[in-house]
Amino acid sequence: MSKRYAGIAWTETGYRVEVLDDAGRRVAEPSSWSGGRVAELIAWLRGLGDGEAPAVVLDSTNGLLDGPMTAAGLEVYRADPWLLPPRPRFGSVTAVQLAEQARTAPGALARVTAESGTLAGRAEEYFEGVRRGEPGRAALTAAGRCFDHGRRDDRRVALTFDDGPDPVFTRQVVEILGRYGARATFFCVGHHVVALPDEVRRIAASGHELGNHSWSHPFLPDLSPQELRDQLDRTAEELARLNGTGEAPAWFRPPYGSLTPEVLAALDGHPATVTMWDVDARDWSRPGPEQIAATVLEGAGPGSVVLMHEGAGDRAQTVQVLPSIIEGLLERGLELVTVGDLAAPGGPGPADGT
Repeated sequence: MSKRYAGIAWTETGYRVEVLDDAGRRVAEPSSWSGGRVAELIAWLRGLGDGEAPAVVLDSTNGLLDGPMTAAGLEVYRADPWLLPPRPRFGSVTAVQLAEQARTAPGALARVTAESGTLAGRAEEYFEGVRRGEPGRAALTAAGRCFDHGRRDDRRVALTFDDGPDPVFTRQVVEILGRYGARATFFCVGHHVVALPDEVRRIAASGHELGNHSWSHPFLPDLSPQELRDQLDRTAEELARLNGTGEAPAWFRPPYGSLTPEVLAALDGHPATVTMWDVDARDWSRPGPEQIAATVLEGAGPGSVVLMHEGAGDRAQTVQVLPSIIEGLLERGLELVTVGDLAAPGGPGPADGT
């Protein structure tokens, strides 16, 4: 059987899929999927023909599909901007362009695995960009516009969950938090927000805080300043529509924490406070529940902001271990609060403007 390539583009409303064989022939009619139907999309790809599923091709402005697709055992590749034609202002290149890039020059693509994460092959560039951005990030923190953690004499911790909402895992996380009377902050991506508005409402109605995590979870250095701000503003508009207050989220978490000087310049003047973390559970790599718990409980202390995930992948390990993490923190006398609460008592953030 010939090799087949599924180019998956993101648009304002969902995903567009084109599947080609190595001769450029369509394997199936083009199809469209909402951000809440990723599990169905994966099943559809697996069911194409009698052989193995096609290789999936994404671009670097789509950081939402590689997690669930690698977890499902699919072969996933990333096409970087220098390989592709210009993008529209809001969206990726077309699905057929992605499939054609894979078909004509597969060796130029980066293979993405569950272990490597979305930025496979670009780690050196990422770390160099973050290093160059350190002075700007420090200035932003001093100005009260970037928040990493609270005061170290404040016996409170903020649990944060990225990449949702998710049709399965979000409600499980919300239920577990409710069991313990814990509050948390959910950094949502616009693509999932428009697909699963009831899950957003559930988060807000349960007393948790909503944060902005971009629209499509892109590698921010690959965006123009206008594209970056569009990602933030459109997500903020959707969250404001659903959160019960009509107000845009006060907090923005950059995907991958990628704060290069160029990204920081594009964020200059944006009203949301950049929100980082001081404890990374690394649960996205699915290292096992015990390892996730050890990472969080060994790293967290008074004032910590803990990074975890409940969307854009298989988050069963996170859900499984969350009660143990909560109980371990509570046993130390640490209260579980939102980022907004943690930042409010004199710390940097929108609560006091310092």
